[in-house]
Amino acid sequence: MTDPDVPAWLDGPMLALDLETTGIDPETARIVSAAVVCIAVSSDPPASTWLVDPGVEIPAEATAVHGITTDQAVNDGRSAADVIPEITAELVRALAAGWPLVVFRAPYALTVLAREAARHGVDFPAEVAPVIDPAVLDKQVDRYRRGRRTLPALCEHYRVRHDGPNQAEQDALAAARLAWRLPRVHPQLAALDLATLHNQQQTWAAEQAHGLQQHLRRTDPTATVSPSWPLTPAAT
Repeated sequence: MTDPDVPAWLDGPMLALDLETTGIDPETARIVSAAVVCIAVSSDPPASTWLVDPGVEIPAEATAVHGITTDQAVNDGRSAADVIPEITAELVRALAAGWPLVVFRAPYALTVLAREAARHGVDFPAEVAPVIDPAVLDKQVDRYRRGRRTLPALCEHYRVRHDGPNQAEQDALAAARLAWRLPRVHPQLAALDLATLHNQQQTWAAEQAHGLQQHLRRTDPTATVSPSWPLTPAAT
């Protein structure tokens, strides 16, 4: 039974996205694995997953994070040219239906996907909205809490299930659980409709980026942190 005090979007469908990649720079990183998970009424949400041959060597430091080697990607994965249109199509369908897209640290993942789409001649939405980014929400509502704010750390803090860090499907599911949990712990988030929540995250993310940049400039006067959210626009 639907709680009349809970906004409809909180109990409505969502699409969660996660990527594992070759590196930390979203402008050059290539997708190695991906998952989108449809969160609807099912207790066992359907997921689409991909193992991708990125067309480049996977650095050892990236393999150390997600466990996927170049040989594995080449032998068992599909070409990025085949996979990127499928991932993008999942996002387009969900957004066209009005579903929010849940992405932890959205500017990284969505920028990677947008650059991959451009690299392979795939149309990417001019606007990606609405997006729910648990990393931005948590920092906004509990900005002075000490400790790490990684996906596993937030799952532990908010007592939500996370079955496998750095596994795309499990990370996507964990992000979706945080998107469900955060507005229930912090009712001020639940009071916002999806459009307002999206717009507020743009403001909050820019403020958070500015704060991080000021912190980094204590030791590196040239440090810059992009304020863009939910993704970084392509250079023109």
